[in-house]
Amino acid sequence: MSSTSVTLSSGMNMPMVGLGTWKTTPEQVREAVLCALDAGYRHIDCAAMYGNEKDVGDALKERVGPGKPIPREELFMTSKLWNTKHHPDDVEPACRKTLEDLGLAHLDLYLMHWPMAFERGNLEMPKNDDGTMRYADIHYKDTWRAMENLVTKGLVKAIGLSNFNARQIDDILSVAKYKPVVNQVECHPYLAQKELMAHCSRNRIQLIAYSPLGAPSRPWACPDERSLLDDPQILNVAEKLKKTPAQVILRWQVQRGVACIPKSAKPSRIKENIQVFDFTLSDEDMKKMETLTCNKRLTVPPIKVNGQSVWRDAKNPFFPFHDAY
Repeated sequence: MSSTSVTLSSGMNMPMVGLGTWKTTPEQVREAVLCALDAGYRHIDCAAMYGNEKDVGDALKERVGPGKPIPREELFMTSKLWNTKHHPDDVEPACRKTLEDLGLAHLDLYLMHWPMAFERGNLEMPKNDDGTMRYADIHYKDTWRAMENLVTKGLVKAIGLSNFNARQIDDILSVAKYKPVVNQVECHPYLAQKELMAHCSRNRIQLIAYSPLGAPSRPWACPDERSLLDDPQILNVAEKLKKTPAQVILRWQVQRGVACIPKSAKPSRIKENIQVFDFTLSDEDMKKMETLTCNKRLTVPPIKVNGQSVWRDAKNPFFPFHDAY
């Protein structure tokens, strides 16, 4: 049976299953976080870009801290630095804004959301007239050095990466005083990320899967595209074990050592998604799940360039999907 938590290279324990808050509206996220905390979640994943950290903070005020049901030290809180805040002078103010919104004195983990930097300013998605992004000439290694100062100052306990490929991870490791403890990426049965997972493991970096259920509510899905949760092989395993397809997928992830942050605003699904530590998948079922991988990304919408949808942005070499992994 897999452990409910993993020890990161920094020595901290991180719960293997957390609540994701991407695409959860400010109106929904407070209740979702309260439901998750009451259901036993002790890992909440946030980001400034999600636009709901103040509402997450409202939920934390009701459940976490002195005189509340959950001591702060039992909760693992993650947030992320957005692309417009990569300039070294912007990193600490961005982190302090997140702390203020969440009502926390420190974060357990702070991630660089993407390796590429956008133009500085208050526009979250600065674009040119042709729809391409306006980038900034800021290397992620310089941003990382500024993030390390957050650890030194006690604003965050550890720092990590999100959406980084192997080459970019190695770039960070070449300059790091504080090494990244995690890399958070899209990861599910259709995109198992085995090569990236192995690279991270060799460097004592924990892989975290976002959209581990394939983001079934993503707005850019094709009308005739089958949901990962409806895959016949997954349904077969779920029926045999009398579990939900989501539980089978999450169990597959934690059983192979990948942490997960499934997102839901529905109380029944929030409760189901953490109930994955009381059963195991057989070797046969694990192998069956492995056969589903087809290197299919589901959660990164195509970039619009001159009105055309493309998966890679040739104007920015930091875009993480240029490499095989």
